[in-house]
Amino acid sequence: MKKIHIIGLGLLGGSLALALKKVKPEIKFTGFDSNLINQEDAISLGIIDEAKQKADMDTDVIVLATPANTLSDLLVKTLDHIGPNTLVIDFGSTKEALCLSVADHPKREQYLAGHPIAGTEYSGPKAAKEDLLDKKVFIICEMEKTNIHLKGMAYEIFEALNMKLRFMDTEEHDRHLAFVSHLSHISSFMLGKTVMDKMEDEKNIFDMAGSGFASTVRLAKSSPAMWAPIMEENKKNILDAMSLYISNLSKFRDKILADDYDGLANDMGKVNKIRDILDLGQ
Repeated sequence: MKKIHIIGLGLLGGSLALALKKVKPEIKFTGFDSNLINQEDAISLGIIDEAKQKADMDTDVIVLATPANTLSDLLVKTLDHIGPNTLVIDFGSTKEALCLSVADHPKREQYLAGHPIAGTEYSGPKAAKEDLLDKKVFIICEMEKTNIHLKGMAYEIFEALNMKLRFMDTEEHDRHLAFVSHLSHISSFMLGKTVMDKMEDEKNIFDMAGSGFASTVRLAKSSPAMWAPIMEENKKNILDAMSLYISNLSKFRDKILADDYDGLANDMGKVNKIRDILDLGQ
């Protein structure tokens, strides 16, 4: 591998470049971002060596790390113009519609559908971290549809970054992410909104906000430019997740109305088991 081109020079794309530059300094990184400030920052921070809109024809890997609702068109256009030895990897948070958009593309085997399970509440190249992807999970969908020889370059990248590979189909990916990622962000945004609405009447409410509030609302600092497109692309699964969440909130409220505090304690005790599940997963 000699050349990698990144489209979307934000948190994920930038972190990938910084990490690979440390272990594979021989690779030349080029890149493009529709936000010219991000592009300039990526150059000054050493994320890319050169800014250019299109990758060279001899580029080994092109990484697409743009908002979810831009990826389908971008992926098709990228596949249309690449040479036979280039692999395209996307970092999108939704997969079903994206994979369907190129299902019949003549260069489908040059695409690897991926999703790194990593991130922070910050965005842009200045948020990129060299260790962001270290030991994180990387999900691959429709692995069997990617050319085995080109896939080897992807595995070389994942191994260099100590990433853990997981394989699943696109429907399963989108359904699971709606619950464990997308719903988490919605909950955080709405908790923040609820407290901010209350702040209009009670100016000192944030004086009483402790670490519990700060950790729960942390995701509300995430970029709307990234998260609104995810809601658009994964609408059905997110609505299913929200319906179940709202149902559970309503049942919780009903127990409080009924002074059923033993029932509340029992429910919360059952949820405490999530500690063991999360510890096991790590």
